[in-house]
Amino acid sequence: MERRTFLFGTGTLALSQLLLGCNPQGDSFEIEFLRGSIPAIVVDRFRQQVQSQARFTPVAQLQELFEQLQTWRQQASTTQQPRSLPLPTRQSQSPNPSTLITLGDYWLSTAIQQQLIQPLNITQLQNWNALPSRWQELVRRNNQGESDPQGQIWAAPYRWGSTVILYNREKFNSLGWTPNDWSDLWRPELRSRISIVDQSREVIGLTLKRLGQSYNAQNLDQIPNLEEQLQALHQQVRLYSSNRYIEPLIIGDTWVAVGWSTDVLPILRRYREIAVVVPRSGTALWADVWVNPINAALPTLASQWIDFCWQPQIAQQISLRTHGTSPIAVQLPPASGQNPTRIEFTDAQLQQSEFLLPLSATAQHQYEALWQSIRAST
Repeated sequence: MERRTFLFGTGTLALSQLLLGCNPQGDSFEIEFLRGSIPAIVVDRFRQQVQSQARFTPVAQLQELFEQLQTWRQQASTTQQPRSLPLPTRQSQSPNPSTLITLGDYWLSTAIQQQLIQPLNITQLQNWNALPSRWQELVRRNNQGESDPQGQIWAAPYRWGSTVILYNREKFNSLGWTPNDWSDLWRPELRSRISIVDQSREVIGLTLKRLGQSYNAQNLDQIPNLEEQLQALHQQVRLYSSNRYIEPLIIGDTWVAVGWSTDVLPILRRYREIAVVVPRSGTALWADVWVNPINAALPTLASQWIDFCWQPQIAQQISLRTHGTSPIAVQLPPASGQNPTRIEFTDAQLQQSEFLLPLSATAQHQYEALWQSIRAST
């Protein structure tokens, strides 16, 4: 899934590499992360707490990080010498794959199936129990990448976000209402005035939600009126794009946009006429997670880094200084309307929201076939 590529905020790690001190034991580790997801102050505090040799390398897109895992796996299969592989996408002083790498939860199932990553040792993570059960369940999978209460821990969530609705306040002044739930996207006033991310799970999912169903419905054939509702929504959409869906809203070509919260916050700061709402009936959630590449050892320092991200003071900095929210529950100041730093959920909205979980092969085929049918219609 492509997301968080429209704008990146300030106050995050901007250097191509940050070297963290010197470790007298000679232990070292390497972290590659999504640019903007870790504030520089967090790295600085870790440097003060733990003397180590570590390299933090920001990468622009999650897709690039996932493809890097695939490249490492392919080279390992070819050479049978995975611990001495050159890094394929960047210059590095270390010949080994990164100890930790950021992945989006959407790719977690595929990464497990393709044997790109290996489970984490929960006994090395002292703050695991501080993680709410919802995020623990997200990363507990079987060897097929399916959610499994008895499965292993394959990742460590450190930030999350959501799919939201944006709208132009000025366009709605004369209408007497503003969007507050998915059902509003079907109102006749919005015909050809919506731009939306070009993602089948998102578009079909919000339609399912409108019908009182789950984002993760496994048998679409049993849901009445789903195709009819999707066809009606299709007539409302002016543009499908995962990278440019906000631009038409800014210039006035559309009145409403549906997209990802990390893309939205920089827009709210720059364009005061743009407002955001979390759908009342709940929405789709995503998470950024730490994963361990299949042939990279996980040293103690790497486990300490994961635990460090889950400390309340650090979780607070992640929530305040990035365009996402830490899964660790911490006290945060009220969001400012003039300079918003996050998108706030009510407890009810969060309870009704869902992660996009893996689908069966049959369900995947249904989603793809339905999406192609809708997009081909006029």
